[in-house]
Amino acid sequence: MRLILLGPPGSGKGTQAQRLIHRYGIVQLSTGEMLRAAVAAQTPVGLKAKDIMAAGGLVPDEVVIGIISDRLDQGDAAKGFILDGFPRTVPQAEALDVLLKKKHLKLDAVIELRVNESALLERVERRAAEMRTRGEEVRVDDTAEVLIKRLASYRSMTEPLIHYYSERRKLLTVDGMMTIEHVTHEIGRILAAIGAIEPKTPKRAAKPAARAARWKAPKSAKKASGGARKAAKSPSGRPKKATAGKAAKKSLRKAGSASARRPAKGSRNAAKKAAKKAKKR
Repeated sequence: MRLILLGPPGSGKGTQAQRLIHRYGIVQLSTGEMLRAAVAAQTPVGLKAKDIMAAGGLVPDEVVIGIISDRLDQGDAAKGFILDGFPRTVPQAEALDVLLKKKHLKLDAVIELRVNESALLERVERRAAEMRTRGEEVRVDDTAEVLIKRLASYRSMTEPLIHYYSERRKLLTVDGMMTIEHVTHEIGRILAAIGAIEPKTPKRAAKPAARAARWKAPKSAKKASGGARKAAKSPSGRPKKATAGKAAKKSLRKAGSASARRPAKGSRNAAKKAAKKAKKR
């Protein structure tokens, strides 16, 4: 599974990314962490990035792409990844497409968490007010003023990516204003719909399972039952008489019918003899 999560600050990308990581065993590729790791490992790309950052400059896209390329070659990225903080612009997205094509990898989806900016601002202002009421210090980067600037930056730089990935039929939009659980469920549903993950199969009922168990009886049991059926048949193939009780009943019926026939036969003979005597006279 290879994903990109898009959304403005405060949309819940970090929370959903962590849930996907733990559930599906994929890795989160954060450009900031990858840069620091590359610098610490003193890789060729990391050393180049170190010199640029030391001079106070911005790391160019080709250097970032080089770091991502090295990171994708590591074993833990084989199951999949979520890109965090990259791409931020359309040129970066184009460079990423070229890199994935070279590595014979395919991006499964770009999930956009769509939120209401006014609601986000209200949420930040309410949280800051509650912190002041409790006597807690409000972080400088957690104020409505800072959020307004970050939202403006997102719209100008990152929002064009929505159109870019929509044209390539990679964009899937989720309502980020739902509860965390509902957002997680919706992401799972759409990933299953596009085949990025296997859908959950419902458990079978006990009855069909028991029936299947009967059909899959051991061969020895089948042979035993077959032998019993053969033993119950006579050499001619007809079923043998099951019990002595049945044979006794049959003999009684025969005896009764024979005794009933005998008196009738005797009376007929006597009548014949009397007729012969009458003729002689």
